[in-house]
Amino acid sequence: MENISKKICLHCQKPLEKGRSDRKFCDYYCRNAYNNQRTNESEKIIKTINQILRKNRTILRNLNPTGHSTVRKEYLVMQGFNFNHFTHRYVANNKNEYWFCYEYGYMFKALENEGDVEKVVIVNWQSYMAKPS
Repeated sequence: MENISKKICLHCQKPLEKGRSDRKFCDYYCRNAYNNQRTNESEKIIKTINQILRKNRTILRNLNPTGHSTVRKEYLVMQGFNFNHFTHRYVANNKNEYWFCYEYGYMFKALENEGDVEKVVIVNWQSYMAKPS
């Protein structure tokens, strides 16, 4: 039988003195703290991406009070919008592609009379945008 006094707690590094032979932690506090720390490290990227998506959604919501609006792309960039992260996309009529952050979508549109200024059309998600089953 293994001598338990040589084992140490995985969280606080104190020796384990009594209890089951397969024990890994001093108490429930050390077990929870250890597992929370591991979970936080592994889910850090998920939290970061969710923060970006929430910020993108907030920016789109604030710039789209009526359900359909057009703004300059540079204005979205100034607000901190990140075009690399979105929740889904919708292709309308096999040509217009909308990128969505939850229920707010945007589409790039270069207007001919505006020269090189790139505009972004912001829309709210509509029920017809769902994929047919």
